[in-house]
Amino acid sequence: MNRLKQCFQEDRTALITYLTAGDPSPTLSLAMFEALLEGGSDIIEIGVPFSDPGADGPAIQRASERALKAGAGLDTALEIASALPKSAYKVLFGYLNPFLHRGYQTLASDCAAAGIDGLLCVDCPPGEEPELSEALRSQGIAPILLAAPTTPTERVAHLSNQGDGFLYYVSMTGITGSGLRDPAAIGKELQTVRTQSELPVAVGFGIATPQDAQALAPFADGVVVGSALVRLVEQHGEHAAGPIREAVAALKKAL
Repeated sequence: MNRLKQCFQEDRTALITYLTAGDPSPTLSLAMFEALLEGGSDIIEIGVPFSDPGADGPAIQRASERALKAGAGLDTALEIASALPKSAYKVLFGYLNPFLHRGYQTLASDCAAAGIDGLLCVDCPPGEEPELSEALRSQGIAPILLAAPTTPTERVAHLSNQGDGFLYYVSMTGITGSGLRDPAAIGKELQTVRTQSELPVAVGFGIATPQDAQALAPFADGVVVGSALVRLVEQHGEHAAGPIREAVAALKKAL
């Protein structure tokens, strides 16, 4: 069993948090990720800065721009993963171009060496690049796939079979950082998705506050919070670790 699944064995909803590697700078970024753990995050998503993060809203786009300007990239994300405790559950989150450029086998080996448990490639539907999933699985790394409100029911079952770790449910047909739509409607969708998925289901996009997380917790195995935390880095810069820690602790308490 992939290590990530262990996070969903307990009788509570897992908290998954995201930050962009290298933001506000490669030297300061590690402290921000450590603050996620100190606040109580169960799984950390380490975002690879990219010049065209098409699924992400303005907050994460600006974070990528800051990180890239400071010289960060895929290597920065892997270095942060290596520096975090081995016991921490870590997911590499990014777009296909940097992964393709690295080469899938090299990427998988580098991820394994850095203690990465899963990889989520936002713009690579299953079947488009089967070599990526094969390379990841050869190193014991979970290929994490996404489903959306527009995903047909039979497609959800297929995604569950093709992926590992957990299934990431995108709560809206839009970009990250948008406001959360009706939690009750999302909850109904999640109930359907969970009946079709053999994997734990985590929901993300639009979850910003402890109230948002609490509203969706009964319907999901995990909730993902990203843009709200990235905005704290933008607001507080090198002093963001404390506010991040407090925000994550409040989210964890709500769950």
